[in-house]
Amino acid sequence: MKDVHPPLVSGLSVLAPRYRAVLSDVWGVLHNGMTAFQPAHEALSAYRAAGGKVVLITNAPRPAGPIHQQLAGYGVPRHAYDDIVTSGDVTRDLLATRPERAVIHIGPDRDLTLYDGLPGRLADDTAGEIVSVTGLLDDDIESPDDYRDRLAALAARGLPMVCANPDIVVERGDKLVWCAGALARLYEEFGGEVIMLGKPFRPIYDAARARIEALCSGPLGNRDILAIGDGLPTDIRGADAQGFDVLFVTGGIHAADFGDPEAPDLALVAARLRSEGLGAAAVMPRLVW
Repeated sequence: MKDVHPPLVSGLSVLAPRYRAVLSDVWGVLHNGMTAFQPAHEALSAYRAAGGKVVLITNAPRPAGPIHQQLAGYGVPRHAYDDIVTSGDVTRDLLATRPERAVIHIGPDRDLTLYDGLPGRLADDTAGEIVSVTGLLDDDIESPDDYRDRLAALAARGLPMVCANPDIVVERGDKLVWCAGALARLYEEFGGEVIMLGKPFRPIYDAARARIEALCSGPLGNRDILAIGDGLPTDIRGADAQGFDVLFVTGGIHAADFGDPEAPDLALVAARLRSEGLGAAAVMPRLVW
């Protein structure tokens, strides 16, 4: 149900009976980049206990394996979800089919698992044939402006860029940090070709739907799936474009836009949804059961 005036609901339990599966965002819904939100993972656990399936969908630019470990480190228990689909997963699928084999990696070393087992090799800026951006090397101190000269030179060579995380910024604790999407946006400004993967783009949703349908042992209609997210340009836009009902968690990345983070002003929420051309089935400040 697409509604620019979605109701405020008290918990996931109000919506749960309508849906066979949940497709939940991770960063901003289940954790803040430092610690888990206990009521959120308890809500997903309760939904699973009632018979629903939960697949996490994240713009993390790494394969699902390391993300399982990361979530456990933050305090998200494994019983809160059935599976994970990452932007890294769909990026690997794409890189495996591309003709370019010399890959220029832009991002921190923690993302190098993205390339494990792929047919290509990592190369420097002079020998590379394709750019793969997963983030900034040190997002604690760097900004996209630090990459202007490098990106301009790569774009001038006509190299395509694969962006493994379309997010522009995310919250880490109480501050915002830049993501790969900010570098991809700058690359486009220099005239470079960018292939965007992850939310809000279709490939990650196709992969997530396939995973959900495998868990449910058969096809599902769009209205059988509830998407949960906090990011308007990624979670909400992506799910809305796929025809899924959306639970908008307002207390995440956009919390400051809607008044009291624990009691959002629904008029402000409605105005923002209208201005973005988006809708939602319901609103909740934080994910709870």
